[in-house]
Amino acid sequence: MTSGRRALTALHLLLVWALMAAAVPMLGFGLVMAAWGGGEAATVPVVLLGVPLTVGLLATAGTPARTVVPLCGSVPRRLGWAASVFVLGTLGVLAGLAAYRGGVDLGSARTRIALTGAPYAVAAAFFVPNRWVRLGAVTVLAAAVVYGGFVGPAQAQQRRQEAEIARYREHAELLYLGAAPPGMQLSRAEARPASFSVDYRGVREDVFSYVALTVRSPLTSTPRCPDHQEKGVTCTVDAHREMRMVRGLPGGERAVTLVRRYRKAEVEVTSQTLGEPGLRRLLNTLHPLSDEELEKLMREKKIHHGF
Repeated sequence: MTSGRRALTALHLLLVWALMAAAVPMLGFGLVMAAWGGGEAATVPVVLLGVPLTVGLLATAGTPARTVVPLCGSVPRRLGWAASVFVLGTLGVLAGLAAYRGGVDLGSARTRIALTGAPYAVAAAFFVPNRWVRLGAVTVLAAAVVYGGFVGPAQAQQRRQEAEIARYREHAELLYLGAAPPGMQLSRAEARPASFSVDYRGVREDVFSYVALTVRSPLTSTPRCPDHQEKGVTCTVDAHREMRMVRGLPGGERAVTLVRRYRKAEVEVTSQTLGEPGLRRLLNTLHPLSDEELEKLMREKKIHHGF
């Protein structure tokens, strides 16, 4: 390919890109406005008018490339070429829209508008009978597939995860965990604006065991028993300002609740299956929720937002 043909080919592809980068957003805007004003039926006239007009403009843009693109040598063939480029390029635009809706970063609004012309330029490049031009088109197409199908979605997932972690960390002063008691595992955690609750349940489903851990902002300066206690409930506060409440249950069972201060939070553990020593061991293992633990809970879908 001579330097003149190379320049003409570059100009041809640049013209296709510029024309479609201007026409496609206008066509899309017209479709959106028509649908917004009159529903899906109102988009039919826009399509019937806009698509032939765009193909006609594309065919006109192919006129200077008669010497480098054989399909642009005559009017009928040029119209066929324009229709093919329009269809192939539109498929690329639709793929880009799908990737964008999936969270793939395609840059600013101006960048996205400029990118709408790229699939049409790539499609036009495949009709240039030169292996280097077609190889360049294949390279661009492959790069777009890799980014839109793999790299971009992975980055989008990473951004969503980071945003989710940041949302949980808005109240980091409440995010504390204790080591699961023997024979139990963390089954569910819920983060609320003023509290963080964790449920521990037995590993074996045929054996009932349950412990509830709640971390919240302190309601009083020190833990204290209710002024009016229910029947069957005993409550004491020891010298270390730890509150102990025992509630009698039918069948001779009882539920034990321990409340103590931990840093700037108030922590409560309750269970009717785990004894007081086990609850104290759970309180003694309290520690701030690490990033690794939070990511594991998110990955296992064991942590949720409350309202």
